[in-house]
Amino acid sequence: MLTLAQANQIIAAALARSKELGYKPMAVVVIDDAGHVKSAQREDGASMFRVDIATGKAWGAVGFGISSRELAERAKGNPAFFHTLAQTAHGKFLPQPGAVLIKDAAGKILGAAGASGGTGDEDEKICMAGVEAAGLRHA
Repeated sequence: MLTLAQANQIIAAALARSKELGYKPMAVVVIDDAGHVKSAQREDGASMFRVDIATGKAWGAVGFGISSRELAERAKGNPAFFHTLAQTAHGKFLPQPGAVLIKDAAGKILGAAGASGGTGDEDEKICMAGVEAAGLRHA
């Protein structure tokens, strides 16, 4: 089970890494394995869409059990299916780089961390840093 303390630690470390790297203001969202928001923060200056985008990336990762980067690659080969899936999911699903799965030491999926505010690579990088800082694994 992903705890609130772990979710908050992931977000704090992700935002610290973002600041360290000089990225634009970010939002970071951590969801559990059922797709429910465990914790979310939006930095001062981050646009109003950032939390929703970060959530959509994380939600897609948990739903498919793969990173949002891998989802984006799959979407290129089947755009009609992924467009329909986004509509079916009532806008919760966003197959874009920027979210990673959160796993325990045994490899069990606990949830996902998603970010928005930079490039997909930047978003993904801070999520990875956050997950690692919490002593968990990412995929």
